[in-house]
Amino acid sequence: MRTWRRFRRSPIATAAVGFVVLMTLVAAAAPLLAPYPPDAVELGRRLLPPGPAHLFGTDDLGRDVLSRMIHGARVSLAVGFLATALSLVAGSFLGAIAGYYGGAADWIVSRLVELVLCFPFLLLVLAIVALFQPSIWTILIALAITSWTTEARFVRAEFLRIREMEYAQAARASGARDPRIIFRHLLPNALGPVLVSASFGVASAILAESALSFLGFGVALPAASWGSILAVAQEYIEFAWWLALFPGIAIFATVAAFNLIGDRLRDALDPRA
Repeated sequence: MRTWRRFRRSPIATAAVGFVVLMTLVAAAAPLLAPYPPDAVELGRRLLPPGPAHLFGTDDLGRDVLSRMIHGARVSLAVGFLATALSLVAGSFLGAIAGYYGGAADWIVSRLVELVLCFPFLLLVLAIVALFQPSIWTILIALAITSWTTEARFVRAEFLRIREMEYAQAARASGARDPRIIFRHLLPNALGPVLVSASFGVASAILAESALSFLGFGVALPAASWGSILAVAQEYIEFAWWLALFPGIAIFATVAAFNLIGDRLRDALDPRA
């Protein structure tokens, strides 16, 4: 509760949380809120500017941009949340094992982290996605494989600090087994920095998914995605400005909101604050 009270002192961060909640609700209710089917082609209405019938205009195939953006929010947020959740679970588990046991376990996990970090993030994601059929699951797995290192390093560092504290020693003295000590006593106390990292991770995953869709490696067409709308926009940017403006604003605002939440959450969890 004290952390939440500190967090609420920032009206900008509170507004960012409200924006994320709103976008999540919009994505969840996309079939109800979208005024048109996202893949309905009407060549007679192609590249119409924003107006009463199509608030965000239409694209090169006459599809309603607002409807595609609403459905695209489902893809972007699903990738952001699920990829971050997968990397959080994998990274926390490996970091906990490395930090608690040390020795060979720490060496193996540390070398795995270094191996993944040897490759540029987006290049490694592109290589993984290119090997398989483009789909939301391929993107999720690719992002989880390349993103777990941050959580692993944070959890490892925290475990190295807290594994010899009094409550950990008391748990060992009481006869508790290692899995119970790790996941019941130590891990909950090591998740502060990880939660901050997870907020930034969601923003990074949304940005990566948009980049992949823009490059043609995202979800398979005709599924809607903010990045795929931007990919169409580059061909008509001179006279169809709305194709770049609205998805660009959506990506920027969503990524900025998660970054603001992460910044404020880091300050709220800081014991020196």
